[in-house]
Amino acid sequence: MNQDKIYPQYFTFIALGLYILLFIIPSFIGIYYSFTNWNRYSSEIRFTGLENYKVIFSSSGNYLSYIYNTLRFTIISNIVKIIPALFLAILLSENIKGENIHRAILFFPAILSYLVIGLIFRSILNPQMGLVNNAFRSLGLDFMAKSWLADPKWVWPSIYMVDAWRGVGYVMTIFIAGLHSIPKYYYEAADIDGAGFFSKLIYITIPMLKPAITINLVFGITYGLRVFDIIFVLTNGGPGRMTEVINTAVFKEFALGTYGVGTALSTILFMFMGFISIILVRLLNRREIGL
Repeated sequence: MNQDKIYPQYFTFIALGLYILLFIIPSFIGIYYSFTNWNRYSSEIRFTGLENYKVIFSSSGNYLSYIYNTLRFTIISNIVKIIPALFLAILLSENIKGENIHRAILFFPAILSYLVIGLIFRSILNPQMGLVNNAFRSLGLDFMAKSWLADPKWVWPSIYMVDAWRGVGYVMTIFIAGLHSIPKYYYEAADIDGAGFFSKLIYITIPMLKPAITINLVFGITYGLRVFDIIFVLTNGGPGRMTEVINTAVFKEFALGTYGVGTALSTILFMFMGFISIILVRLLNRREIGL
């Protein structure tokens, strides 16, 4: 009997030990190196205090723009996925013909890797041979053909479009699960009172979907702050460094051998993630208490 009580504790200690060994210790080592001159060109690692952070936050560098790009991507990518996904979820919850097929088609891009999606859309958006520009030219709309991933005016909209194509189905699936948990009698009572679509959306659907919205925001914000692959494959941070985000900048700093600056950027991202996680956990806890 005592052994039955002890064995689960062993597994807990093993999991905790692995977490400390593989995550906590490397994180603190990384934070320490962010305060050093660690680089490829010197065998001596010296403590330099906040020097790397001064480089990042100084006006002479581009690093602040990378932080800004990361935050902007996080906000806009969530907007362009959550709003269409909500209306698609409502539409596909109305028992329309072939709804399961439509759901599967919309969810399919979510199972593809960002590497594959990036390569596909780099070909589709190619200015010379891409499917989009060729379609415009065949319709006599040559003026609509753009260098989608090289034109400063169109590169960010193109990235948001590709990201939404991949993510809307996943967000929609979470909303559909939330919609199925809403009691039908709310809508029946609203119909009796003569409420229209938007009245039901504002006063019933959205308030009752707050847990699903919170879950989508948790996933969306953590993904947005960590974004790397889709931007790296589509633009590699270009044109110039217009679409550079924190993680692509970290990758390039390590490639250049400036490990201290790269680690400092990673630490800043780590702090962002920690701050946002605390806020989101509190929101989830309030939601659970409210339920």
